[in-house]
Amino acid sequence: MKPEKMEQAGVTTRPSFKIGGVEVGLDVPLFLMAGPCVIESEKGCLEIAGRLVQISERTGVRMIFKASFDKANRSSFSSFRGPGLTEGMRILAKVRAESGLPVMTDIHEPAQAAEAAQTVDCLQVPAFLCRQTSLLCACAETGRPVSVKKGQFLSPGEMGNVVDKIRACKNDKVILTERGTFFGYNRLVNDMTGIPIMQQFGCPVVFDATHSTQQPGGLGTASGGRREMAPLLAKAAVAAGVNGLFLEVHPEPDKALSDAASMLPLDWLEDLVRVCKGIFEVVHG
Repeated sequence: MKPEKMEQAGVTTRPSFKIGGVEVGLDVPLFLMAGPCVIESEKGCLEIAGRLVQISERTGVRMIFKASFDKANRSSFSSFRGPGLTEGMRILAKVRAESGLPVMTDIHEPAQAAEAAQTVDCLQVPAFLCRQTSLLCACAETGRPVSVKKGQFLSPGEMGNVVDKIRACKNDKVILTERGTFFGYNRLVNDMTGIPIMQQFGCPVVFDATHSTQQPGGLGTASGGRREMAPLLAKAAVAAGVNGLFLEVHPEPDKALSDAASMLPLDWLEDLVRVCKGIFEVVHG
């Protein structure tokens, strides 16, 4: 049901859905999507997932593990992309089985959707591909929840067309993610008023605090970033009413094989989650 129809019908609690065992929606507690930018190794993913479980248990914030099997849009041909679909799904399946966390990953081609959906609990569409109708429909037709990053080139209002495409393919389990808007070259800025605008489409909205600090292509053959700004942006987004957060984390970000400049040290995560949960509870009563 669209938001305006819900209002006319006197509906006060808006529908939610689950990613694995984690409930997401417009009227549920704060949730977090977190993990490394790309699958670097099985051991590394299991280590990060184990830490996420501990932080979730201590803070009470529900978590979803995210990692990419292929970073197809790296700046340089020589950059590390990941283990590929088959090996990536094997590792994510192991993360899911051993940690108990739901898992999600991004896909870049419609042909990847069905195979990835056999393993993961949620499919993510990258920002640069957010208007690709065939990709959106392929994700939707798996029946899995679909999380779409807002293109850096789109206004928040234009994401309504993206939502309509997924719903036209008989899937109402849609999440929209704000991750910054181009501001000239090698720079992103955030408009927090985009959060309530996108929520008007009846979808939970997530804020990607780490990619929002990126400086796309800023290092020439890789993206730069200002990870120290991610906690500030995360707290601002929660204060603006966002439903969930997306944070890429790594035990040693400077040694990461992708997005090293913008990923958060894993040791920063627990304190940030506690603060954000407190802000969320004030905002939502």
